Amino acid sequence: MAHEIAHGHGAEATSTGLHHRKVLMWTFLASDCLFFGSLIATYMAYRGRSLAPPHPAEIFDIPYTSVSAFVLLMSSLTMVLALHALQHGRIRNFRIWLTATALLGLVFVGGQAYEFTTFVEEGLTPSVNLFGSTFYTLTGFHGAHVTVGVLWLLSIVVYSFVKPFDPAVHSLDVEIAGLYWHFVDIVWIVIFTVVYLIPTPVPH
Repeated sequence: MAHEIAHGHGAEATSTGLHHRKVLMWTFLASDCLFFGSLIATYMAYRGRSLAPPHPAEIFDIPYTSVSAFVLLMSSLTMVLALHALQHGRIRNFRIWLTATALLGLVFVGGQAYEFTTFVEEGLTPSVNLFGSTFYTLTGFHGAHVTVGVLWLLSIVVYSFVKPFDPAVHSLDVEIAGLYWHFVDIVWIVIFTVVYLIPTPVPH
């Protein structure tokens, strides 16, 4: 048992029983919660106060964004399957599922880029009104987080091909990446609900 703990980096566990790298990731995610909480609170504080058009109801395509949200949520499932495959020594399946996770993330980011382009063509820019500035800041920072996650996952896939990839050693690396990935998915659920699903009153 002691050998297994040392081999799996358990020797570097903190007083909480968690590996110190996992504690650092949880600490980072907690600080990121405050960051996104501030952005969401700012959006909520200014929602419905934009005097100049366009307003949310005039440009949002809820079915399109719902599909993008579904794609990102499905990536959490493939992330779980990737970690499960690695922990059971199925490296080929691990690579497939982790690559699928990254590709689903890319689809989401591409969909967001297309949505932003469409909104700009319809007159919504960060400087046109309060809605534009708070909307692009909030969703843009989330998109940046997803992009970082995609690059992180792809780097793990590449590393698994160029270096010996021992599941007992590297499962922690994938688990930490998974924590980050699940976090950005959960944040999007909140953003999607607050920004897209809750109707925004139009000032008269």
